[in-house]
Amino acid sequence: MTEVLRLDHVGLRRDGNAILSDITWTVHANERWVILGPNGAGKTSLLTIASARMHPSDGSATILGEELGHTDTQDLRTRVGLSSAALADRIPDDETVRDVVMTAAHGITGRWREDYEQIDEDRADALLAAFGMSGFAEREFWTLSEGERKRVQIGRALMTDPELLLLDEPAAGLDLGGREELLAALTELAGDHRSPAMVMVTHHVEEIPQGFTHAMLLREGEVVAQGPVRDTITASHLTQTYGMPVELHAFGGRWTARRG
Repeated sequence: MTEVLRLDHVGLRRDGNAILSDITWTVHANERWVILGPNGAGKTSLLTIASARMHPSDGSATILGEELGHTDTQDLRTRVGLSSAALADRIPDDETVRDVVMTAAHGITGRWREDYEQIDEDRADALLAAFGMSGFAEREFWTLSEGERKRVQIGRALMTDPELLLLDEPAAGLDLGGREELLAALTELAGDHRSPAMVMVTHHVEEIPQGFTHAMLLREGEVVAQGPVRDTITASHLTQTYGMPVELHAFGGRWTARRG
């Protein structure tokens, strides 16, 4: 199997504080990973390293065969699709939905004087269609609901046909209907053999789409457990991760959890 991401004993420190400690992790091309953990566990920091937007303080990170510190990260980032709240905050409110997706071809937010070809517009329109957003292409981004924005952002992350797709809390802030619509789209994406390797960060087991194959649980910057999803998402592992008794239920390929 082709490796798309490998971290070897990665650590991250900020102002003398350990954010991540001794993370060793490999993602292969056909895998779909979910990363779970409480606030402050280091999930977003881990994804930031995986997206080539931050270098580790210790260890090594190899993304799509390129080791951070020994490669042009600007070129590397075009091969990694990223959807995150931080990126969404940089999208101008008056940007049209089509342009939100299409500008990813140049790695920018906010259309200016770039030249786009018909193939770029066709690609953007196809991605909007895939996420049920065809009728919104000419709408301004600010007019969308939170759920609609999230689907547009994932379409944007796929614009460059990336080899690795990273999703940072894609269901955060959604109501039940919006969450389920998004998870249905992610389930379809996860099940498509043409899709890139996927890594998704979330706080909640209820937000794990069907078709995700692997999981990592983080607590205070350290790995509690990682591996195939059904071996990793267990009541005992979640209890250790969240520091309280957890009762876990599985039904129809989805999970629910509550305090035990």
